[in-house]
Amino acid sequence: MIAWLNRLVDLVEESLTEDLDVVRLAAKLGTTEHHLRRMFSALAGMPLSEYVRRRRMTVAAAEVVTGSGDLLGIAVRYGYGSAEAFGRAFESVHGLSPGRARRDGGPFRAQPCLRFRLTVEGACPMDVRIVSRPAFRLVGHATRVPLVHRGANPAIQQHVASLAPQEHVRLKAVGDAEPHGLLAVSADIDPDRREGTELTYLHGVAVRDGAQVPDDLDVIPVAAGSWAVFRAAGPYPDALQDVWAATATEWFPSNPWRLRPGPEVVAVIDRADDFSTATVELWLPVEGS
Repeated sequence: MIAWLNRLVDLVEESLTEDLDVVRLAAKLGTTEHHLRRMFSALAGMPLSEYVRRRRMTVAAAEVVTGSGDLLGIAVRYGYGSAEAFGRAFESVHGLSPGRARRDGGPFRAQPCLRFRLTVEGACPMDVRIVSRPAFRLVGHATRVPLVHRGANPAIQQHVASLAPQEHVRLKAVGDAEPHGLLAVSADIDPDRREGTELTYLHGVAVRDGAQVPDDLDVIPVAAGSWAVFRAAGPYPDALQDVWAATATEWFPSNPWRLRPGPEVVAVIDRADDFSTATVELWLPVEGS
C-alpha cells in the first residue's frame, strides 16, 4: 500500500494542470477509488482533493510571483474557469490574493510533495475477525450530522438523547441479526472524509433482510459481503477513534483486504453508566484485494 500511495503522489504531480481522474488512477494502481480516498485521507491527515488543491496552488504561486503570464491564463491552466475562482482558491491556501502575491512576492504557505514511508508498528496486537454476512438491514432513527474526527460529536449526542428510554428498549426487541445490540451507524460518508461534511447517522439495530420493520423506523439496506470487525476498549469515543486510525496505519497495509462502499457500524458491547468508557466493535465493510 505504501508503494501505491507514493505512486499516487507522483501521478498527482503529473496531473496538476489536468482534471484528476481518481477512478482511472485507482484502477492503474490496482485498487478502488473508495479504498484509495479513505487510506490517503487517514494516512496523509487531509483529503486527496485538499492535497491536490494545495499542490496546485503551491506550484501556481511560482508562476504568479514570477509574472509568467496573466492571472486568467494561470487560472485556466490550473483548471479554474475564471480569475475570481482561482483567486478564491489561491487565497484559501496562501492567505493573500494573487494580485498582492505578484506585487509583494508573498508570503506563501507551500504544500511540500508528500512521501509515505513505512515505519514499524504493531507492537500491540489488534483484536479483529473477518465475518461474512448475507444481506441485512439497519433500522432505527436516522439524521444528518457533521463528520467529527476527534472527540464526541454533539449532533449525535443530541440525536440519541432526544429518544425516549422506552424507544431504546423497543429497538432492542426489533433487532434479530448480527451485529447485535444497539448500533451507531454512519452511512453516506464523504469519500475523502473531510471534517464537517455531512453523513447519515442511524441509532438502531440490525435485522434480517426479510424481517418486518415498524413503519416509523428509518431503514438502511446492506448488501451481502465481508466485514472486518475490530474490538476496542477504553475511554469513549477516543478508543474507538484510535482503533479506526490504527486500521489505516497498521491493519490494512499488512492484510489482503480493502474497504468497500457501505455503512460503518459500531456495536456497543459494554459501557460505563456515564458512557465515559466502553467496549465496542467497529464493523467495516471489506473485500479481498
